[in-house]
Amino acid sequence: MVLSSSQSRKRFAIFAWVVLAYNLPVILWGAYVRASFSGDGCGAHWPFCNGQVIPQNMAAPMAIEFTHRMMTSADTIAMLVLVAWAFAAFPRQHAVRRYAVWSLVFLFIEALLGAGLVLFRLVAKDQSAGRAGYLSAHLTNTMLLLAAITATAWLANSGAERLRLSELPGKLKTALVLTVLVSVTGAIAALGDTLFPAASLSTGMRQDLSSASSVLLRLRMTHPAIALLGAGYLVWAASSLARRSTAAGTRRAAYGVIGLAMFQLAVGISNLALLAPIWMQLFHLLVADAVWVAIVLLALETAGAPTRQVEPTFSPALGRS
Repeated sequence: MVLSSSQSRKRFAIFAWVVLAYNLPVILWGAYVRASFSGDGCGAHWPFCNGQVIPQNMAAPMAIEFTHRMMTSADTIAMLVLVAWAFAAFPRQHAVRRYAVWSLVFLFIEALLGAGLVLFRLVAKDQSAGRAGYLSAHLTNTMLLLAAITATAWLANSGAERLRLSELPGKLKTALVLTVLVSVTGAIAALGDTLFPAASLSTGMRQDLSSASSVLLRLRMTHPAIALLGAGYLVWAASSLARRSTAAGTRRAAYGVIGLAMFQLAVGISNLALLAPIWMQLFHLLVADAVWVAIVLLALETAGAPTRQVEPTFSPALGRS
């Protein structure tokens, strides 16, 4: 059966949302690799695990790390399909093509950064400041990857052919940058929680404030304050955009940002109170990714709404837009 152009684009949009959804467990499993001290499970070997394509008799750390590599391999295949399909279904100069290619580029960078963590031995119980810097770059690229896939899916879903990102309101640009900053400090805090677990909240605070503590611990204490300020700014910026916009999609996206930002703040407080167990760290990260995708969707609704030209398809993130 030969699909029409409209049918192909609708199916592409669904596939793009699925690829976006699949990347969330890939990211969470990568965090679990760090939290379970399994980053050196495959030794200083990449792309093969301990020098083998499929290692045998895997201990738990190796199995955890190898599973992440297999998930990333499947992600690469899905992304290649996404790019090929984008070029087959959309005309030249269409923004879907551009953001699909960017998605693949950021995925390749993600793989290279992951390889660097292994080859430079910035894994397991390494406590160097260099590891914190490397993880910050890794996380920033992860967020750019999610943003590119989100843009690809949204563009295919909405019918917009281009985006006017340069015309985004200043408060929304600030919200995007601030969210990356909060996430980076969160990654450093999570690393500190993993390497230097505290027996109690008071003990953890004393560790953070001690001049003899690792730089990772001194950086850890900045995250709660920055996260609180960031959540407040996101709620203010999204509320302002919701009040001023007449577009239903923009208002829905703004309300999504407000709800998720407030929920993430509650999750962060719970994570702190529970002394950051692994399961809570992963849930905290999942909600953080959801907040980021919601902010990107708000930016897309703001930048792309005037250029829509075709009937939108179903969006699992926003309903019909």
